Amino acid sequence: MDTLGIIVGGGPAPGINGTISAATIEAINQGKKVIGIKGGFKPLFDGNLSCAVPLSVDDVSRIHTLGGSILRTSREHADRVKERFPILMETLKKLEIKYLITIGGDGTLFMANWIEREARGDINVVHVPKTIDNDLPLPGGAPTFGYETARHWGVEIVKNIMEDAKVTARWYFLTIMGRHTGHLALGVGKAAGATLTIIPEEFPEDKISFKKVADILIGAIIKRLSMGRDHGVAILAEGLSEKFDPEELSHYEQLEKDETGRVRLSEIQLGRIMKNFVKKSLENMGIKLTIVDKNIGYELRSANPIPYDIEYTRNLGYGAVRYLLRGGTGAIITFEEGHLRPIPFVELIDYKTGKVKIRKVDITSENYEVGRKYMIRLEAEDFEEERLKALASVVKMSEQEFKEKFLYVVT
Repeated sequence: MDTLGIIVGGGPAPGINGTISAATIEAINQGKKVIGIKGGFKPLFDGNLSCAVPLSVDDVSRIHTLGGSILRTSREHADRVKERFPILMETLKKLEIKYLITIGGDGTLFMANWIEREARGDINVVHVPKTIDNDLPLPGGAPTFGYETARHWGVEIVKNIMEDAKVTARWYFLTIMGRHTGHLALGVGKAAGATLTIIPEEFPEDKISFKKVADILIGAIIKRLSMGRDHGVAILAEGLSEKFDPEELSHYEQLEKDETGRVRLSEIQLGRIMKNFVKKSLENMGIKLTIVDKNIGYELRSANPIPYDIEYTRNLGYGAVRYLLRGGTGAIITFEEGHLRPIPFVELIDYKTGKVKIRKVDITSENYEVGRKYMIRLEAEDFEEERLKALASVVKMSEQEFKEKFLYVVT
């Protein structure tokens, strides 16, 4: 009886259990033995055979509606485990795994590709893409599983905060997860109707000025005040931190690193840093208001999946097993227009850099255009005639002074 192994890597995302459930049931129905690797890749690098947990239909038949991961998860950076990779391969061999399903984001995809190459046909590998960041380049703009659930619950949180902002006459700066991209921040901000959302894709340059982002926020607050509104909610994509100069950022925040050596963006209090800078700048202009900062992300990662992700992951889990048992290997499994489709790893990895390609928000698209149209923030037309006069009067500046200070944020 051939053995199929299932392993989860990276951060949690709603729908992991649905994938495990569907894959396990289909594999058993096809006469295969299924084991789950508990704890992600980490125990495999340690040669720990006890991480293998037999899975039965009874074990998984009711887990598809639950958040989290019954197999848990871990992060392993390829560069830091390179010397121990032979141990991982030997551990997989001892477990007699013939088929392997990996569930994860870009880091796990990189690891799946590595295993598939080193196995040289002894192990068939398929990857199921998951991340609430929605930053893997799936066909037809399909979301990665977990994103829709994360957006759903993110919107519910932001709606409540928007009401609180209105009742208490204050501003909120909300930082939302997304290491490299602004998909989740924009999706939540657009659906909730937040005052404005700022994402890293707005800035084509490699490094962006901390002050420029702060001035965008200050400009939005001034514009709201000119409209007679003393409150608002600004959403900041976590990935903005990645585009700031770490040296500049270190003046405002102590930078922490995760177990892979990367800056722990989720620990950077971007909202707090911005709040302090913006408050001080506004006070210098004679404006006093309350700003509250909050991070949103961990609340979303292990939430119970909404029906969209439950159905989606059942398709993906089934499709992964079907692909493997038909002799397939070295691909991710996707679902497009009602059909399951494998995409070879080679199409997803940039071999010049050795990294997985990232899907960014297309700021030339109508999807972004619509989101931007309903934000309250300084635009080019605000620096003309009556609009400019109203804005300048809020901060008791001349129109020329206001242009000199803020026009650069829209050019």
